[in-house]
Amino acid sequence: MDLTSTFEALSALPAQDLTFWQDFFLKFYRAFLEADRWQQYIQGVGTTLLVTAMALVLGIVLGILVAMIRTAHDQQRPGHKNPVLFILNLICKIYVTVIRGTPMMVQLLIMAMLIFANSRNFTMVGTLTLGINSGAYVAEIIRGGLMSVDKGQMEAGRSLGLNYFQTMRFIIIPQAIKAILPALGNEFIVLLKDTSLITVIGGKELLYAARGVMNRTYEQMFPLLGTAAIYLVLVMIFTWLLGILERRLRQGDRR
Repeated sequence: MDLTSTFEALSALPAQDLTFWQDFFLKFYRAFLEADRWQQYIQGVGTTLLVTAMALVLGIVLGILVAMIRTAHDQQRPGHKNPVLFILNLICKIYVTVIRGTPMMVQLLIMAMLIFANSRNFTMVGTLTLGINSGAYVAEIIRGGLMSVDKGQMEAGRSLGLNYFQTMRFIIIPQAIKAILPALGNEFIVLLKDTSLITVIGGKELLYAARGVMNRTYEQMFPLLGTAAIYLVLVMIFTWLLGILERRLRQGDRR
């Protein structure tokens, strides 16, 4: 007897006559196999990975821009203060303070219900919000890494005739990357898990797919446990890949 026939036979029985494992099978079948519902989870994973990648790119771009401005401002020589850089640094500090000081959920609701109230593309609104949120944290990670490099490295680069940006590109940033990579990896993992929040505003990612299954089967356990297991597997895979990258960087240092 195949799974479908078993399911149909068990479904015809009264609930009180089912054993624990028969009830377990019925709920599992309804959550993942009936009407090919597993495809909804696959689609949700694809959307989750796409949202994560797009938000990560936006966060890194914003983070690098903000970190460079704030680092350039902090590393100005005494008596040589640039007023334009002062204004840009103030804007960046406000951005970082506001984003890091308010909950992600509140930011999502503000973006969906106020700023983009007329938009129906909730997934893209969520992606944009995640990217802006991640940018503030990435900026502080990168800024911390840049500021951790000894100040003598900047002075050495300038003494060789390199301008500020050339010194940052060829001397400071290559040294800072090794220090910031683990923190950036952790931020990426947090961003991956935070994609589940966009279902609150109607974003169609993995948790949204699970909620759709729950609404049709009136069963919460397996869709939620399945979603948690999928997130866990994704995090473990990316943690493993980050570990490989870190080991290669350490091997490069020894050489």
